[in-house]
Amino acid sequence: MTENLTTHAEYDPEAKRKIVNRLRRAHGQLAAVIAAVESDTHCRDVVQQLSAVSKAVDRAGFLVISTALRECLTDSGDESKTNPEELEKLFLSLA
Repeated sequence: MTENLTTHAEYDPEAKRKIVNRLRRAHGQLAAVIAAVESDTHCRDVVQQLSAVSKAVDRAGFLVISTALRECLTDSGDESKTNPEELEKLFLSLA
């Protein structure tokens, strides 16, 4: 399953770039959360950073799914593509 999503993202270099950028942003935000917890930062600030990490990861996931959906709809004859039911299940797993 991951293989299919990776393959879909490779077909659209712009989508791949956006996904990687969002994940890098989330990576940096998560590092900031870890540092904040280690330095006993106020819980309000930690929760705000966690929220930002969560949103960045969710948006990357939605972009992966939307890219796969576009590929699925435009190339419906290819049996190796992710089917709409699988995409729906993946989408709902992020909700």
